[in-house]
Amino acid sequence: MAAKKAKNAQADGPRWAHELYDLLRENGVTQFAYVPDAGHKVLINRSLDDPDAHSVRLTTEEEGVALCAGADLGGGRAVLLMQSSGVGNCINFLSLVKGAQFPFLTLVSMRGDFGEGNPWQMPMGQATQPVLEAMGVVCIRVERPEDVIPSATAGITMAFKSGQPVAILLTQKLIGAKKF
Repeated sequence: MAAKKAKNAQADGPRWAHELYDLLRENGVTQFAYVPDAGHKVLINRSLDDPDAHSVRLTTEEEGVALCAGADLGGGRAVLLMQSSGVGNCINFLSLVKGAQFPFLTLVSMRGDFGEGNPWQMPMGQATQPVLEAMGVVCIRVERPEDVIPSATAGITMAFKSGQPVAILLTQKLIGAKKF
């Protein structure tokens, strides 16, 4: 039954999202921290269906920063999946990343940029990259499907081999603007 669910999950969503999940798993990421988000639907569903992955549904995004720290302390690798509106919730916890110098990888589905129709998403969407950079997080923007895997590969290397905090920003040009 699990194999059938995984096969059905792979039929849904953009190809790049499935390739991204596979890349994360091939690079030892076994823990997926997330707040439910349509922009990360494929990654969330695949991690839930994968018996060798641990998916943790968060009540708020900053819990994911701590989960990533714990994964590293335990010899594992984790990724935080969040929407740009959740970045503001993480600012204080990002000081933990900087102070403790542990690798940190987050995939951020952007709102408040290209084609956004929801005015409530604009402020944090516009502030996401500058705020992350102010906290010492390297940001890699991805706008085209063909750039997802090379950008994610670079981010994985920077996070887990160089020990840097990295955010892969999956822009609305890539994931599409939601209707409002």
